[in-house]
Amino acid sequence: MKQFFIYVLATIAGIWITILISILGSFLMLIMMIAAGSGSSSPEISKHSILHINLDVSIEERAQGKSLIDELQGIQNNSIPLNDLIKSIRHAATDSKIDGIYLECNGGSAGTATLAYVAEELAKFKESGKWIVAYGDAYSQGNYYLASVADSLWLNPIGNIDIHGLGGSTPYFKGLLDKLGVEAQVIKVGTYKSAVEPYIMTGPSEANIQQIKAYINPIWDYIREGIATGRNVDSETVNQWADSIIATQNPSTFASRNVVSSLLYRHEAEDWMKTATETDSDESLNLVSPTSYAASIKDKKSDNKIAVLYAVGDIVDTGNSGIVGAKMAPMILDLAEDDDIDALVLRVNSGGGSAFASEQIWEALEQFKAKGKPFYVSMGDVAASGGYYISCGADKIYCQPVTLTGSIGIFGIIPCVKGLLTDKLGVNISTISTNPNANLSLAEPMTEIQRAAMQRQIDRGYETFVGRCAEGRNLSVDSIKAIAEGRVWDGMAAKRIGLVDELGTLNDCIEALALEQGYDKYQIVEYPDPKGEWWEEILMASGNVKESILNEELGEARQLYDAIKKATQLERIQCRMEPIVIE
Repeated sequence: MKQFFIYVLATIAGIWITILISILGSFLMLIMMIAAGSGSSSPEISKHSILHINLDVSIEERAQGKSLIDELQGIQNNSIPLNDLIKSIRHAATDSKIDGIYLECNGGSAGTATLAYVAEELAKFKESGKWIVAYGDAYSQGNYYLASVADSLWLNPIGNIDIHGLGGSTPYFKGLLDKLGVEAQVIKVGTYKSAVEPYIMTGPSEANIQQIKAYINPIWDYIREGIATGRNVDSETVNQWADSIIATQNPSTFASRNVVSSLLYRHEAEDWMKTATETDSDESLNLVSPTSYAASIKDKKSDNKIAVLYAVGDIVDTGNSGIVGAKMAPMILDLAEDDDIDALVLRVNSGGGSAFASEQIWEALEQFKAKGKPFYVSMGDVAASGGYYISCGADKIYCQPVTLTGSIGIFGIIPCVKGLLTDKLGVNISTISTNPNANLSLAEPMTEIQRAAMQRQIDRGYETFVGRCAEGRNLSVDSIKAIAEGRVWDGMAAKRIGLVDELGTLNDCIEALALEQGYDKYQIVEYPDPKGEWWEEILMASGNVKESILNEELGEARQLYDAIKKATQLERIQCRMEPIVIE
């Protein structure tokens, strides 16, 4: 027995020693990273440099702070921050050290409004008289849309270009849930509120088909017109390229049809750029990435400070990712009390989420306005449902023509797993209670009384949502209800019906606010800090390891895993738009 206790105590001591060593090691590595970061300086930009925009990777809303694990492993963020990209393109237009822009196109991904924002800034860059060239082995449709702005669009002689039009795809899980013995009990308000359809239907409703067609067609028209203008062809020609599956065709005809400027091998494209930048043939091009270039640009200082608060991702009550109500609402209240902050632009890129968190953020923004400070909203790829909830009270709302917004509706999903437990696993649940509703359980379907009570709660939430929109947009409740019902609108339609004030980008929104307030000069301060607190990084390290393992093991199936997980974790009433992949 004595040996047993010695063994147990030794084991416990060993565990604690291991934990302490791990914590100490993490602190030492953190100190080393801080020391390394403090010694770094802005990169030096050489004469005859080229802004190199590598579109092989995704374009995200803003730079994300790397986790402690990523720092230790030397992992780089595999994306281009949109804020750095726009800042770089704008500054390069007047920078004598930048001769032109090189778009490298071999895939990558970005939201439709994100692509339109970049395309608009590239077009403005060309007004400076500097050149833009694009080269790729395999252009995605998004790549090609951006590359069509270029003065010269080059393709590898055996490369391909994918132009296919737009299609919205949504996975439907009812068949899977039926096989598992899980019933999604849905309570909702809104004929077009289709976020629940994947869990109770095997395909889209007629109302959903109607609304998708209503916004996807004008979005394709917008993109098609952009391509047609850039390639100097009519828009119907672009449709013909899409209908003929141009990706399968012989590239030898592309130049004569104006699909591309020329067919070149990569070294030939590089030779052209060397000549344009007066670079010797045996020397390398001076290529600078948007992130490095943005780091070299000195921010303007001014007493007039505009806070740009990024609200990106799912709206959740608590947690470490997305728009966390418990963190964002206090942050907004702090900005309201901060005498150094004169105005706020909320940058929204969200399909919504928790109705509770949306309300808390909305109320905090009302407190900000009560301080007499102007509050504008800039919408990105999507600002729908809860994303619109937190936007509706703004003094002015800006969105892009291809932004998806609206989806004013509300729903709740309560899964019933009785079929899974009883029929599949052979588990029977016995319930004894003092009152009929004392033990609401996922193991039993809702009674009619319980369903009616839930419907009343959903109805009350919907009336609150509609009321917030009516108050914020200075419209009647009936006017909002006529365009609500959970319906999704493209940006052009949203402006026509009064859901937004102006069509424009984030920069347009900021500049309009500054002009309205009479700011000759102003300084932009971005929130939240993407790096987070150091102690949060340590606590989140294990979670990041788990995420990395899931991504590696599941691959493309990760999207399906996340969708099912999300459905099983919807504990509160939701203001959410269904996830639609437009490609």
